[in-house]
Amino acid sequence: MKQLRGTPLKRFLRSLPAPPSPTELVIVCQSVAYPVNVGSIFRIADALDVAELVLAGITPTPPHPTISRVGRDKDRRVPWRYVERPEAALESLRAQGFWIAALEITDRCQPCYAVDYPQRVALVLGNEDHGVTRACLGLCDAAIFVPMYGKGKSLNVHVSLAVVGYHLLHR
Repeated sequence: MKQLRGTPLKRFLRSLPAPPSPTELVIVCQSVAYPVNVGSIFRIADALDVAELVLAGITPTPPHPTISRVGRDKDRRVPWRYVERPEAALESLRAQGFWIAALEITDRCQPCYAVDYPQRVALVLGNEDHGVTRACLGLCDAAIFVPMYGKGKSLNVHVSLAVVGYHLLHR
């Protein structure tokens, strides 16, 4: 067995089939504060082939050296926009027919594997310390979470996105 690099790696990746559950996915970052997380979110957004990444509130935006370095310049490829108020972005996405889910633990949340995801999904990621705001939760159709089986109570925001995003595409 040998590791693929360069042209053989590109050929391998091009040969992969499309995800079994094609979904139009938008990610909304509601005040994700740390540039390292935003860079990682850009890289995961590229891997998931998201339709759009919406950066809102205090979320740092490109051009930013940390976002570009950590995200391996995916901020140049992934379609993104900035909005000051995440609520406005969620209202607009709802008007476009998106089902909106917060990655958050609430009194009515469901594990990510138990959700019947529709064709158009917007995932809301909250601030690393405070989570998704009440105002944004009020605009969501659901709250979903990644079950934790160890002693930790949560995963990093970009790791949660990766887990849920791949589950959604391969459900």
